[in-house]
Amino acid sequence: MRVDAVAENLLAWYDVHRRRLPWRAEAGAAAPDPYRVWLSEVMLQQTTVAAVKPYFERFTTRWPTVNDLAAADESEVMTAWAGLGYYARARNLIACARAVARDHRGRFPDSEAGLRTLPGIGDYSAAAIAAIAFGQRAVVIDANVERVCSRFFAFGQPLPQARAALRTAVDRITPDARAGDFAQAMMDLGSGICTARAPQCLLCPLSGGCAARSAGNPEAYPVKAAKRTKPQRRGTAFWIERGNHVWLVRRPAKGLLGGMRALPTGPWADFPPGLAGAPFDAEWRMLDAVASHVFTHFRLESALAVATIGAQETADGEWWPIDELESAGLPTVFAKAVRLIGRERCG
Repeated sequence: MRVDAVAENLLAWYDVHRRRLPWRAEAGAAAPDPYRVWLSEVMLQQTTVAAVKPYFERFTTRWPTVNDLAAADESEVMTAWAGLGYYARARNLIACARAVARDHRGRFPDSEAGLRTLPGIGDYSAAAIAAIAFGQRAVVIDANVERVCSRFFAFGQPLPQARAALRTAVDRITPDARAGDFAQAMMDLGSGICTARAPQCLLCPLSGGCAARSAGNPEAYPVKAAKRTKPQRRGTAFWIERGNHVWLVRRPAKGLLGGMRALPTGPWADFPPGLAGAPFDAEWRMLDAVASHVFTHFRLESALAVATIGAQETADGEWWPIDELESAGLPTVFAKAVRLIGRERCG
């Protein structure tokens, strides 16, 4: 397949089969709002489209412009983000919105170089926003594009070592016109046709030139290096109840889950810390259940300690109505613990 035919075939397929997504401009419509493109790209990092859609709609309803988001209370944004994970993205989201409002009069830079100067925008996001929002020619490579092109060119070198060569290959097939549509077409192809398992090669507009399909083993690509085992840490999450309320704290602004509401915890260590770090003296009861969660760099197992206290003086934190905990914006690791404790309480 000729190099120029790749974009031609893919864009013809995209014009018919493109996904309708809330952050995309309709076919033939004006260019999409850079704010919506940027917000979607931040939310979609390491997260699925299905998970992002309701968050995106809530954010754009509550903060319809970048200036609105820049003026928002940080704790409210963090609460609204809860459940999407990778909370450093939410902190960078606020910092970026404020930088655009303060330094760029509420308008995003229209070049990759300009976008990379903003907090939280790296090479991929800068390329995606420049191409999709501003029509700039940019080489956009996410996980879907990696998979499609690794198969099309049958790259035998494992990721991430192959990424430099892969970028050169994607650069060769990226058209000068409609680069944003080309990038989104690649994403749609990887999401719906050239999937990680059971790719639907008979429906693929690029199948005629795909080296992996020709070899009969598309699922062998992309070749991946062996995964390292994640370290295991252990901790204790504390449930302190008083009068149908539970005690919540704010985690430190810097660090993992920074600024989020949470159950109090002891240290996260290589060994079970037991009641070390308990926020109150109380008659603690340890539950049999253990809450497990996988972070980017480690696995965590949290023992669960529960207690009911009286009217003693409390430290920094807040009493939250138990029947309104869903509105507290707890990160997933603590939401899991709450669900397990809830089963114990109801049982």
